[in-house]
Amino acid sequence: MGITQTAGAFFTNLARAALGTAAIAANSVLYTVDGGQRAVLFDRFRGVLDDTVGEGTHFLIPWLQTPYIFDIRTRHHTFSSISGTKDLQMVNLTLRILSRPEISRLPSIFKTLGLEYDEKVLPSIGNEVLKAVVAQFNADELLTERARVSALVRESLIRRAGDFNIVLDDVAITHLSYSAEFSKAVEQKQVAQQEAERSRFVVAKAEQEQRAAVIRAEGESESAKLISEATTGAGMGLIELRRIEASREICATLGRSNNVMYLPGTGSQMLVGLNPSR
Repeated sequence: MGITQTAGAFFTNLARAALGTAAIAANSVLYTVDGGQRAVLFDRFRGVLDDTVGEGTHFLIPWLQTPYIFDIRTRHHTFSSISGTKDLQMVNLTLRILSRPEISRLPSIFKTLGLEYDEKVLPSIGNEVLKAVVAQFNADELLTERARVSALVRESLIRRAGDFNIVLDDVAITHLSYSAEFSKAVEQKQVAQQEAERSRFVVAKAEQEQRAAVIRAEGESESAKLISEATTGAGMGLIELRRIEASREICATLGRSNNVMYLPGTGSQMLVGLNPSR
């Protein structure tokens, strides 16, 4: 009985060992590529194979072939750069990049850069492009022409990334700041410009008032000239007419006023009151 139990335990352990060996062998000849991934195979005799492997479970030759898995989903990268402007001002910019590898070029990427291709390439070319573009503008132009600056950075960076078989889905400048000294200088410049605008307005207003005074004086001079000419041509008749018109205006004004007294004639001591309501 003891011999039978010993033989049974032996065969059981042997079966378990065989199953374990089979499982290990199965794992060594199978590999899985998950969603959003691609694989590149390295063959000990042929090197990196030219074809990429898609999603799913695939066979390989143990010891002879090794799979390397790439994440082909868009990934987010952010880095900052301190760059000099055309007028020698230092500006701090933060750049955000969304990148992914070019799937058909994964074998080439693996040969030249390895699995961490983006960490090796994007920060360096990003700083290079930012410095080259920012150097084309003055410090104040980075604000007034920000759309143009972003477009130049995007175009240049997409072109440079293409040299390394990297596709950029989006490039954006998310932050831009100047040194404290330059920011203070910009504020002082804006204040000076406002003061200059105010001074120009005061000068323009004074010029308009002076021009109006000249025009008014010229009009009065012309009027006096015309009156003089009319008086000379008509004799004293025009002056007498103006005196009568003035007297009529005075009488009309007095007639509209209450409690006005007047003397009817020379030497009379009687006062007569005018009251329009009576």
